[in-house]
Amino acid sequence: MIRLCAALVAALVSMSVSAMAADYPAPQDGEWIAKDFKFHSGEVMPELRLHYTTVGAPTGQPVLVLHGSGGSAASMLTPAFAGELFGPGQPLDASKYFIIIPDGIGHGKSSKPSDAMRTSFPKYDYNDMVDAQYRLVTEGLGIKHLRLVIGNSMGGMHTWIWGVRYPQMMDVLVPMASQPTAMAARNWILRRAMLETIRNDPDYNGGNYASQPRMMKYAIAAYRFASAGGTLGYQTQAPTAAQADRLVDEQLALPVTADANDYIYQWEASHDYDPSAGMEKIEATLLAINAADDERNPPETGVTEAAVKRIKNGRIYLIPASSETRGHLTTGDAKFYSGQLQELLRVTPQRAM
Repeated sequence: MIRLCAALVAALVSMSVSAMAADYPAPQDGEWIAKDFKFHSGEVMPELRLHYTTVGAPTGQPVLVLHGSGGSAASMLTPAFAGELFGPGQPLDASKYFIIIPDGIGHGKSSKPSDAMRTSFPKYDYNDMVDAQYRLVTEGLGIKHLRLVIGNSMGGMHTWIWGVRYPQMMDVLVPMASQPTAMAARNWILRRAMLETIRNDPDYNGGNYASQPRMMKYAIAAYRFASAGGTLGYQTQAPTAAQADRLVDEQLALPVTADANDYIYQWEASHDYDPSAGMEKIEATLLAINAADDERNPPETGVTEAAVKRIKNGRIYLIPASSETRGHLTTGDAKFYSGQLQELLRVTPQRAM
């Protein structure tokens, strides 16, 4: 899921509070310290803080839910996602499942550059983020096996890594809005352009800024419109120049509360992502959910289809494009696939451990 402005995320979470109270147990916050965490670069942090949110009782079947770039556990607690999945009778009914949603390294309330270190913070990548999640689940929460790992956008890419890096850890994998291939083509080109725009703003000052760079909101807006929203979605929302101008004005009016160093780290972490060599290692039943109009992961390239053919129990569910879908943002709305997820969990046996 593309990163929403923090103010918008807060508004969405606030809107969902009353629904959460009625539909599923109140989320609980937790924190765990990973001692002597070693990054892929060889750098070691004596204490890496990992914040997480849980829904449901620890006696339920454990499920790991992974957020997108710039997000956090809070960004998954929306009516469109949690409200469609965590309630009674829904696919991840919190009376049956123990739902764990970590804040990734560099995100939310977990350790991040803006805490104090700025650009001295270790340059983490997606493998580091997944290894931290694994340590949180196994060491911090004492869980030996997961029923499901499901993630969206960056969280989807993390889900692919989980399948390759820890193949016996889960029964089911559901990577969404992602591909199990190298971060490249338009996806990386646009990310790189956004990051260079921020870095080359004089306000950035090599990461030693006194206030957030003014070009950040323009870079974020350009990336958002270029890589998410859906062709039919935008045609429906903005069929005239005046309506298109309104969308741009609304986006630019949103306050950007993200820290620039945090933001750069979050998006640059994807640069070396490429789990493609490990598809045969995946043991879990896998359902890759993508939208047909996903700008960052276009199905017409065939790369995901080719990769999934190498997985013993893998298949793709492609959400058809329509005026209701929103390109890369589509999978943030679970109504498009809740039935497929529920059936997948119903028919997939639990592995004996």
